[in-house]
Amino acid sequence: MKIKIFMLLFVFAGSIAFAATMSVQIQQAKVRATPSQLGSVVDTVGYGEEINAGELQKGWYSVTTKNGKMGFLHESALSKKPVKMRAGTTDTATGVSSDEVALAGKGFNEQVENKLKADGTLDYTWVDRMSAYNIDPDQILAFRTQGHLQGGEK
Repeated sequence: MKIKIFMLLFVFAGSIAFAATMSVQIQQAKVRATPSQLGSVVDTVGYGEEINAGELQKGWYSVTTKNGKMGFLHESALSKKPVKMRAGTTDTATGVSSDEVALAGKGFNEQVENKLKADGTLDYTWVDRMSAYNIDPDQILAFRTQGHLQGGEK
């Protein structure tokens, strides 16, 4: 009996040891019920949000969001380094959105976009359209299945 309790505590302690706080490094990430792009969405997390991540397996972390939802995020959406929304030496107030901070961190902000639009340098019509696309997971599955691509089977 003591051995069973010891093993249970060992396994539980091991799972805690693998948990780490990570930061979302993209504008918006969908937490999936399964470790797949086709998994149903259980929660959405935004840029800079901290989450608890478990062990990395085949490119996916098991995660728990601040809402207590459990699921999976692809490793490309997460950073082991803290991602903080900052303006100078202090945290930003409510004056900017996480989307604006993500773009500004890449050297691009609303003022730069407006200037380039006004100059006629770039046309953002298609960029705006692509940003608005929302592809249904069933459409992705059908595309993969018809093309005999990996992930085409359920």
